[in-house]
Amino acid sequence: MARMRERVFAGFGALLFLGSACALTIYVVLESTSSASNTSSQTAAASQQQTCSDTGTEAALPAPAVYIPTGPVTSLQATDLTPGTGAAAKDGDCLVVKYYGTLASNGKEFDQNFTETTGFAFTLGEGQVIPGWDKGLVGMKVGGTRRLAIPAAQAYGSQSPSSAIPANSDLVFVVKLLRIKNT
Repeated sequence: MARMRERVFAGFGALLFLGSACALTIYVVLESTSSASNTSSQTAAASQQQTCSDTGTEAALPAPAVYIPTGPVTSLQATDLTPGTGAAAKDGDCLVVKYYGTLASNGKEFDQNFTETTGFAFTLGEGQVIPGWDKGLVGMKVGGTRRLAIPAAQAYGSQSPSSAIPANSDLVFVVKLLRIKNT
């Protein structure tokens, strides 16, 4: 009888060991597959963002003439100062631009990279910039320069992003499209 108990106990121990070994093997395989999948999607996302943020060195441009609209800006106004050539910018494109931002009320500059040697890259239509840019730059062509008069509601609204831009400010930007990268 004691031998029978030993055999049953040994058999139970062997089954328990075999079951745990199988479960551990399945867990390791699933984790490594999941980890590889997450790594490849993170790498792809980082690569896409890096592609859009890679601006290189750009030529410094002279500051554009200041434009002050007559009266408040009630709707988005996009005016091509210089037409570009080639494909038109569309949502999902990575745009590399130079910009010059002023307050519509008095023409005071609050931000710019026109006179710098860097471009600014962002993906059009993904909310990375103010809505006036996402809407106002669609259709712009490489090499073109466009003036955007943006009402406060399509800029920063009642929020003041810095001391240079008061809340509820209409804004004016002159934007030069340096290149489009399809992402």
